[in-house]
Amino acid sequence: MLKGNKGTSISQFGYKEELSRSLSFKDLLIYGLIFMVPIAPFGIYGEVMLESQGMVALAYLIGMVGMVFTALSYARMSEAFPMSGSVYSYAGRGINQYVGFVAGWAILLDYILVPALLYVVSATALTGMWPAIPGWVWLVLFILINTVINYFGIEFTARTNIIFLIFELAVLVIFLVVGISAIAKGVNGATFSFDPLYNPDTFSMKVVMGAVSIAVLSFLGFDAISTLSEESADGPKAIGKATIWSLLIVGVLFMVQTWVAALIYPDFNSFDDIGTAFYETAEMAGGPWLGVLTAIATALAWGIADALVAQVAISRVLFSMGRDRKLPKFLAKVHPKYKTPYTSIIFVAFVSLGVGLFFMGDIGILSSFINFGALTAFLFLHVSVFSHYIVKNKSKNYWKYLVLPLIGFIIIAYVWINLATEAKTLGLAWLAIGIVVAIYFAIKKKDASIDM
Repeated sequence: MLKGNKGTSISQFGYKEELSRSLSFKDLLIYGLIFMVPIAPFGIYGEVMLESQGMVALAYLIGMVGMVFTALSYARMSEAFPMSGSVYSYAGRGINQYVGFVAGWAILLDYILVPALLYVVSATALTGMWPAIPGWVWLVLFILINTVINYFGIEFTARTNIIFLIFELAVLVIFLVVGISAIAKGVNGATFSFDPLYNPDTFSMKVVMGAVSIAVLSFLGFDAISTLSEESADGPKAIGKATIWSLLIVGVLFMVQTWVAALIYPDFNSFDDIGTAFYETAEMAGGPWLGVLTAIATALAWGIADALVAQVAISRVLFSMGRDRKLPKFLAKVHPKYKTPYTSIIFVAFVSLGVGLFFMGDIGILSSFINFGALTAFLFLHVSVFSHYIVKNKSKNYWKYLVLPLIGFIIIAYVWINLATEAKTLGLAWLAIGIVVAIYFAIKKKDASIDM
């Protein structure tokens, strides 16, 4: 049972309590903040700034609003089904087990590749600063650090998260203080304006939504809180609450930091290197030391802090699917002492190593895959809310279980449509494989004993 009788044991769903229920609401909130990375725009600022034609804050505002509706759907389903597995569990229970498998297959494309992307971005950044050290060395180092931390228990991971969150927020505050001071002094001709939020000279919905399809990568991670449902000490409502609050907090931080950066360096067409645009801006505001500080902070935030919680998330999804025999059974093994799905954690480490080495010089395709997987899974999520509450349980609360999920579905679908063609092509190929496997399960009546 949950501590303090704040929730319902997952035994009612046919599962044994195996993971350690030790995470408070604060731990869950910090986990979400760390996964989304409060300074995430540092790494992709140039791309969003260019695509949005300078309206970078608007791109993040729209992204946050769109994700809020998805966060609400996560809250509804985490209350109904307080178990690991995220969208896999929610679609499986809310619709049926075969749709659940396809949804889980889609989210795997996000979760299982995210750690590799984070390692590659960080390794590339550090290699640029210290060319003598090969990128693969940083890659292996980051993977070893995170695997060891996650192996020794969720409490150890939670404590590490707090340290990194404090560090990231400290760097962000330093940038904002120096940046606002630079604007007040008119550095580079900077002056306050609303152009980063809305510029009538360059505004078009197509332009902004194209930028949102990139900016949304920064928000991916709030959904991962749901994978810790079986480790929440404060019950299922804490999962939904932490999901929504972490998204709102990070969304505001994203808007503020990109707004300040855009005012300091408004000419989005003149960056020396679009990949280091934020660091150029920081250097312009405070000097070389601030550029280096923000670059190092990005490397550590993505390579250790974010990748750490990403490994937690995917290991719980693999654990859940392995427990249901939708993936190999060995992935569901739990360490007898540390109460962690250690085989899934180690498996993710090896996958991250292989994928990271393969994509070391090209993160574009990797990012496209991740966005496709996440957004596709979100579409399944919104349908699951309607199916579970309205169709199966005959709820009359149409606003909560129909209108809000529908708005979320439409927003996500619009962003999905604006993904790059390559992302949709490769993503649909991946999804097709999952559908074929699901059809096989259905024909063979595989796992029909699991009551969905």
